[in-house]
Amino acid sequence: MTTDLDPAGYDAELRRHHRVLRRHWGVRLQDHILDIGCGTGQTTREAARTAQAGSALGVDVSAAAVERARELARAEALGNIAFEHADVQVHRFPPERFDLAVSRFGTMFFDDPVAAFTNIGRALRPSGRLVMMVWQAGDRNEWDVAIRRALGEPVASGGPDPFSLADPPRVTETLAAAGFADVAFTDVDEPVYFGPDVAGALDWVRGFRSTGEALDRLDSAAAANAVGRLRETIAAHLSDDGVWFGSRAWIITARRRG
Repeated sequence: MTTDLDPAGYDAELRRHHRVLRRHWGVRLQDHILDIGCGTGQTTREAARTAQAGSALGVDVSAAAVERARELARAEALGNIAFEHADVQVHRFPPERFDLAVSRFGTMFFDDPVAAFTNIGRALRPSGRLVMMVWQAGDRNEWDVAIRRALGEPVASGGPDPFSLADPPRVTETLAAAGFADVAFTDVDEPVYFGPDVAGALDWVRGFRSTGEALDRLDSAAAANAVGRLRETIAAHLSDDGVWFGSRAWIITARRRG
C-alpha cells in the first residue's frame, strides 16, 4: 500500500513486520548499511544503533520524509547516521561502500527493477548482503482483498504496484540479472495494524492512494456507499487491541556476486 498520511502511523501499521525484519537483517557492529526507501528512518535509526562502529545511510524519494528522519535522528543524538533525498534507481552511491542494503517495503516501485538493483549492487562490497521485505501477491493479503471488495474493485488498477516483487521466480531472475546470487525467500505471516478503533482505521485506509483514487472514480452516492461498506469491513476486524488485517510478505535475501 502507499499512503500520504502520517509516516508515524506507517511505522505503527508495520510494527510486527519491523520486528521480523530486525531478526533477519543480521546487522553487525562495524557494518555500513544502506536503507532503501527509508521513510522517516525507523529502520535506519535501529541499524545505526546496532552498527555502533559502522554507519547507516537512509535514502528516500520523499523530501518531507527525509527531513523528518533527520529530525528524529538528531533527537536521538545518533552520530553515525545520515539521510539523502534521492532516487535509489539512479543515485550515484560511492562504489562498494556498504556491507548491507536493507529495505522495509521500499523496493516495489522501481520503474526498471534490474537497473535499480544493479545500482544498489554497485554500492555494495563484494559479497555484500541485500535483505528486503516485500508484499506477497495481493490475493494473499487480506487487507488488499477486503478493501478492494468494499470499494467494488476486484481487480488492481494501474499505477504503482505494491505486489511487483511477489513472484519468487521472477524476482530471482531480476536479482540474478542485477548481479546477485544466493537469493532466498522467507514467508512472513503477520497482520497489519490500521488503528485503535473503527474511526481511526477508516481515516487511515482512506489515506491510501489506491483508496482515494477508487473513490474519486465514483459519483457521490456510490462513494458514500463504498465508504459505508469499508466502515463495516473495518468494524469486522476490530479487536480489543485495535483493527488488524491479515497480510503475507516475503523476506528476500541475496548476496552481491564477488
